[in-house]
Amino acid sequence: PRSSLARTNPTRLPVNRTGPPRICMKLLPTPPASSDPYSHHRLPPPPQLRRASFPPAASRPFAGLLRAARVRCSSSSAAGRGRGSVAPAVARFQRRMAVSGTEHAYSNILTSLPKPEGGEYGKFYSLPALNDPRIDKLPYSIRILLESAIRNCDGFQVTKNDVEKIIDWENTSPKLAEIPFKPARVLLQDFTGVPAVVDLAAMRDALAKLGSDANKINPLVPVDLVIDHSVQVDVARSSNALQSNMELEFTRNRERFGFLKWGSTAFQNMLVVPPGSGIVHQVNLEYLGRVVFNTDGIMYPDSVVGTDSHTTMIDGLGVAGWGVGGIEAEATMLGQPMSMVLPGVVGFKLTGKLRNGVTATDLVLTVTQMLRKHGVVGKFVEFHGEGMGKLSLADRATIANMSPEYGATMGFFPVDHVTLDYLRLTGRSDETVSMIEAYLRANNMFVDYNEPQLERVYSSYLALDLDEVEPCISGPKRPHDRVTLKDMKSDWHACLDNKVGFKGFAVPKEQQDKVVKFDFNGQPAELKHGSVVIAAITSCTNTSNPSVMLGAALVAKKACELGLEVKPWVKTSLAPGSGVVTKYLLKSGLQEYFNKQGFHLVGYGCTTCIGNSGELHESVSAAITENDVVAAAVLSGNRNFEGRVHPLTRANYLASPPLVVAYALAGTVDIDFEKEPIGVGKDGKEVFFRDIWPTTEEIAEVVQSSVLPDMFKSTYEAITKGNPMWNELPVPEASLYSWDSNSTYIHEPPYFKDMTMSPPGPHAVKNAYCLLNFGDSITTDHISPAGSIHRDSPAAKYLLERGVDRKDFNSYGSRRGNDEVMARGTFANIRIVNKFLGGEVGPKTIHVPTGEKLSVFDAATKYKSEGHDTIILAGAEYGSGSSRDWAAKGPMLLGVKAVISKSFERIHRSNLVGMGIIPLCFKAGEDADSLGLTGHERYTINLPTDVSEIRPGQDVTITTDNDKSFTCILRFDTEVELAYYNHGGILPYVIRNMAAAQN
Repeated sequence: PRSSLARTNPTRLPVNRTGPPRICMKLLPTPPASSDPYSHHRLPPPPQLRRASFPPAASRPFAGLLRAARVRCSSSSAAGRGRGSVAPAVARFQRRMAVSGTEHAYSNILTSLPKPEGGEYGKFYSLPALNDPRIDKLPYSIRILLESAIRNCDGFQVTKNDVEKIIDWENTSPKLAEIPFKPARVLLQDFTGVPAVVDLAAMRDALAKLGSDANKINPLVPVDLVIDHSVQVDVARSSNALQSNMELEFTRNRERFGFLKWGSTAFQNMLVVPPGSGIVHQVNLEYLGRVVFNTDGIMYPDSVVGTDSHTTMIDGLGVAGWGVGGIEAEATMLGQPMSMVLPGVVGFKLTGKLRNGVTATDLVLTVTQMLRKHGVVGKFVEFHGEGMGKLSLADRATIANMSPEYGATMGFFPVDHVTLDYLRLTGRSDETVSMIEAYLRANNMFVDYNEPQLERVYSSYLALDLDEVEPCISGPKRPHDRVTLKDMKSDWHACLDNKVGFKGFAVPKEQQDKVVKFDFNGQPAELKHGSVVIAAITSCTNTSNPSVMLGAALVAKKACELGLEVKPWVKTSLAPGSGVVTKYLLKSGLQEYFNKQGFHLVGYGCTTCIGNSGELHESVSAAITENDVVAAAVLSGNRNFEGRVHPLTRANYLASPPLVVAYALAGTVDIDFEKEPIGVGKDGKEVFFRDIWPTTEEIAEVVQSSVLPDMFKSTYEAITKGNPMWNELPVPEASLYSWDSNSTYIHEPPYFKDMTMSPPGPHAVKNAYCLLNFGDSITTDHISPAGSIHRDSPAAKYLLERGVDRKDFNSYGSRRGNDEVMARGTFANIRIVNKFLGGEVGPKTIHVPTGEKLSVFDAATKYKSEGHDTIILAGAEYGSGSSRDWAAKGPMLLGVKAVISKSFERIHRSNLVGMGIIPLCFKAGEDADSLGLTGHERYTINLPTDVSEIRPGQDVTITTDNDKSFTCILRFDTEVELAYYNHGGILPYVIRNMAAAQN
């Protein structure tokens, strides 16, 4: 057992804060202190946050585990063969150990990078030294994959054939070639971090039960976990909102926070950043992002995978990063190389310059709509063109952050002079920036728009003249449903008229103009359809961008000066992404105007965008529910899916922070800003939108004078000091977690119960019932909501039975460490639409054998008790939205064996595979309706029972009990995924391989 104080162990490698995964078979020399490029402005973390010492190389299970594609043949017929089933894998491991000291396959291109003043920065694997003309045409994003493959090429995990596939990207990517990728680090937030640490703790128990050393379960790559998703807007429009919300956050989440703090000491190579520090992606952009590593004298590009879709924000900094499911991230932490299909790359050319008054948010909503229409799922998008020089780094990060909304794996901005300027602004030293520039230039990874550009090859091409971008918002239910500001009023009325759907509420004509009057704290108040009841400046998308944050503050200031005020029943909030925002708002003198309009600081974290908007005032809630008002929320977030922001706001719009303030002042989305006044000023004159909207020059002037490098330095020097509430949390010393069966937050998951060394192999799906029958665009929030726990839900019943008061229910997101709650919360979104219910909205389904209408959890439990498997039918884009591992874990616990859809969102499909659920796609042009499937049939999936007879992407025949037969495409996309499926999921696969290596 270790205490919370780090102890010196001379047999362990010292921790390198910026180090790569030390995947090696011998002790490496202690790196010099100067190898940390950011040591100049980082204070040592306090003892309770310090990364524990790295385990000695000789004690590691084996380098990155065993690559699944190479053990597939040995494991394909493993069922029933016991430990002997993995003997070939062990033999390969032993052979690898025997040759681990051989020369690196690309040692001949290891090149010294000299410093201008003498000496060297370090050495690097030089792409130009390969003398291959194909590399000069590669997109910059693909060059990062190439460098990683070359640096990690050991003939075992990564082969020279893998390197060749990447070099020949132009020809191999259309063939969906599979490659391994080893990211430099992993990033977590607490909603996804808690279940990840729960799984790691459970994996330790499972490994112990298999007779192996449980302490071998440790991250082998640096892991940063930022606690940012737990703060809720319980208190708003108050000067003490920040402190009050943090106190409530700790009261609700004390057990989870204590568990995470235990994880930071029990697991090696893990850093936990305390609550109240900022939004994970902004912290990543401003502090954690390295751009270039320099470790042990070897230089290489930064890369990261994170358990949040919006990990992609870091791509604006030229760091390759994207979101993965929690279970995939856990395997990456444990050294498993990521298996990925070599992606196509869409070249997106930007020209021109944004017009006066047009914001980065307007731009990103335009880009999102274009890319959704183009189709970029599973692809990289790489931005280029002379317009890049007119986009600030924060603007680029805003575009990159919305990659999940336009469906790409990442939206990448190669490093150029704008990137270097941002690094200096955020406190990186001149020496560090010089090292970064020198390395990237030397390795042909730097873009200098002052020099002639060599034409690069892309899979497809798009272009946008920035001058054509118009002010816009997006909604009312999806982020890619863009509406120009000038068309907003007519679009809103069309939504009232349209049938219920993504752009419709079906409000009868005679009811569209009704006004509901009510009393608000003794004042007369009124609501109508489209009235704004939530206005939130929140989320990583915009709170990293000084121009839109200061622009919003200027709108508040101009409104104050003209005598406009936000109505008191509008729940306003300001949740910046880091403490830097507060510093520059105070420096500019603009925070006071935010306060006057009710936009008080409520916390540093992801609030309204994740559904942590808190309760509305009871009089507002009553007015909405009793009169069926289609109330609106306007937020500067990423996500406006139905039922996510707040259960009572059926219309949710994404907008820039300045527009959030403008709509809050107007009090309604039913307004034409060009023609109608926002309100009446103190002089009795009408005030229009143009009267309060700042010019681009005004904003730029405030940014220039108010956003200073010292703000970033002082903020991040103190970030790991924590706060009194965090520092007082007790930490158990045991390396195995002591599960509390009475806990409603942390519960031992059942995934590894009765696990043996024998893989279960493919499972037959015969005569399965359909649990749910969906249409298009079922999101992960529909499948596993993160927001409030409805008072009549199975999860609420479970909590009440265990003595939890309704006021302490917290949210589904905060209870992801308890599988009992989360299984009951699966498909519990109150806005979910299931075809079985004939248009009725809500988390119910039909138990087909009896015709009973039950909650989804109760129906699934009934099927399981009867011994029946279940499947799900769905339309297009199944699993879109946030990367949410519980959207796969939950269905697995409910007994779902397969999902048949028109298409899947990238991360969710891989999560389904990771939990042993079969993803199947209808053939092009077909779906459940065209095939005449009602969901009342019983389904048999004719998949071979021998995994060696299964191939990625093969056709699979499905038959029903009413003599229908149709063919689907099996969406196991790689050989690695087949190996995971054979083992019942990715984590059982990892555990068996670790146990086999030790034994």
